[in-house]
Amino acid sequence: MADEVLITNEGGVRIITLNRPDRLNALNGAIMAPLADACADAARDASVGCVVVTGAGRGFCAGGDLKDGGGDKAVVPANPESGSRAEQSFVRLRGFMETARLLHEMPKPTIAMVNGPVAGAGIGIAGACDLRFAARSASFLTAFDKIGAGGDFGSTWFWTKILGTGVARELFLLGEKLSGEEAFTKGIYTRLFDDEALRAETLKAAHRLADGPRMGFRYMKQNLNNAEDWSFEAQFDAEALNMGLSTQATAMIWREARKANEDKGG
Repeated sequence: MADEVLITNEGGVRIITLNRPDRLNALNGAIMAPLADACADAARDASVGCVVVTGAGRGFCAGGDLKDGGGDKAVVPANPESGSRAEQSFVRLRGFMETARLLHEMPKPTIAMVNGPVAGAGIGIAGACDLRFAARSASFLTAFDKIGAGGDFGSTWFWTKILGTGVARELFLLGEKLSGEEAFTKGIYTRLFDDEALRAETLKAAHRLADGPRMGFRYMKQNLNNAEDWSFEAQFDAEALNMGLSTQATAMIWREARKANEDKGG
């Protein structure tokens, strides 16, 4: 994995750190590809029970790195193999945006540990996570209006679902910067901690999740994701099915763990 993305494991917790602190972890091609790969690896790694995403230094993610040239240097003139410039840009960005899809859909809890400013595409990454634990210094800014952009990394979808259409439109259209306290009050951040306590409190929750009933959380997250779009009756059917699947699986896992402990003389 490239140095722009750091991967660490603490028990069943996988910590993914955006590592461009000199640029407030702004996204460019060098960081977006390994970030998507890191999320894909965490999603399929059975040893991982919870994923924490954070940023190095004093910020979470400042969005796209406009100072990096603005344009996509990997896009080449139109040709029969790659298509038009617009098509190439779409394909590359859509691939990078898998980061947000994976954080939202992977069958395990995900936490954004928001250690400072977050803006632009960064709010999509934060919004993709199941929980957002933030430092008091963690400001929040949509920022897309500043560059005349519509929004990416699922940001308009996630924040409409999380906050409702009225608040989401306020945030995106007015583009006002919120302090950590203001963002917490609006429901953007799940928990707000003093800066020096953020890491310890986030990892405490992450270990609790990683050490908990993983099959239960897997089906619980599936139910919660289904509820975003499914009809009432379809959701009831899925809950009934998943309740049986999850409790049976969890009971079997606990029974095997207990037997293994007894065999060791525990």
